[in-house]
Amino acid sequence: MTQIELRGVQKWFGSNQVIKDMNLDIADGEFIVMLGQSGCGKTTTLRAIAGLETIDEGDILIDGSAVQHLKCSDRDIAMVFQSFSLYPHMTVYQNIAFPLHATRTSSADADKRVREIAGVLRITDLLERRPSALSGGDMQRVAIGRALVRQPKAMLMDEPIGALDTKLREEMRAEIKRLHVRQGSTTIYVTHDQVEAMSLADRIVIMHEGVLQQVGTPEEVYGHPENLFVAQFVGSPVMNVADAKVADEGGKVRIHLDPADPGFEFPRELLSRLNGHAAGGLKVGVRPEGILVSHEAKAGYVPLEAQIIEPLGSHDIVDLKVGTGMIRARTPSGFVPKVGEKVHARIDPAQAHFFDTGSGKSLGVRL
Repeated sequence: MTQIELRGVQKWFGSNQVIKDMNLDIADGEFIVMLGQSGCGKTTTLRAIAGLETIDEGDILIDGSAVQHLKCSDRDIAMVFQSFSLYPHMTVYQNIAFPLHATRTSSADADKRVREIAGVLRITDLLERRPSALSGGDMQRVAIGRALVRQPKAMLMDEPIGALDTKLREEMRAEIKRLHVRQGSTTIYVTHDQVEAMSLADRIVIMHEGVLQQVGTPEEVYGHPENLFVAQFVGSPVMNVADAKVADEGGKVRIHLDPADPGFEFPRELLSRLNGHAAGGLKVGVRPEGILVSHEAKAGYVPLEAQIIEPLGSHDIVDLKVGTGMIRARTPSGFVPKVGEKVHARIDPAQAHFFDTGSGKSLGVRL
């Protein structure tokens, strides 16, 4: 059983604060992905947990015991890096067995554990090869096996498949997920790739400029972003976000994204839920799948023109002109046949998000 807690963790590099009051609970057996842009502090946080970086304030606890004053070797945590860092003169077997020999594990026990982990990672037939004879994916499997073989309390991974090509990345994502399901070890995985985060994580920890922005399941951070940064960082294409002007037209409420647009119709109950933001200081966000597109005129739909069409195989992303701006809609492949096509569209009120312009925080309004 391995639980990891961060309590008020702070870290400076000179005058630059890279971790700002980090508080996080990681449950036993949980797969946590730390997601953020380069320089946001996610790798520094991972290295602090491992003991490769010291912290300036706060506590790091493993199974309830503070470890921030312990050396890396005393924390019983394994780490896998983007670079494979295998010993080129050793075979795969010797590379995996190296941590066991360093701790004076008996030869019989070491052999048993190396062959067990090789079986789990499906590299048994590679044990006598040297790293120079392996593919990038196989080398990363060996690096993971070397980390796992001594059965650490937790596994930390810093962009472990970032150096692989697209096909190998997809294969290794599936392998890492399968391995976690089988082993059940507490895992913290750092990446800037949201596809990796969404496909691997039990929960995603989103960071920006050293500040934890949101912690939640992939469904929560995608469907219920807590602020504008999360809303526009998670999801591809990014969420449509625009300043919103709310117009009360008696029987109807319209939201204008541009002074020149005709406005999108919303239920009247929206007015009472905006907590005074209807008068200003409001942004509305909607993901491309929340823009409903029709060839025929319908109640609540407004006429728009297609400006750009991006065919993506399973679907298209269509840029629609709204006043002097654009919104992006997701449509079935070929639904809008050509640029300049006139269509009708509306914002699905159930998929709209509302944010305070000043703070960027979600108002929590859902219809």
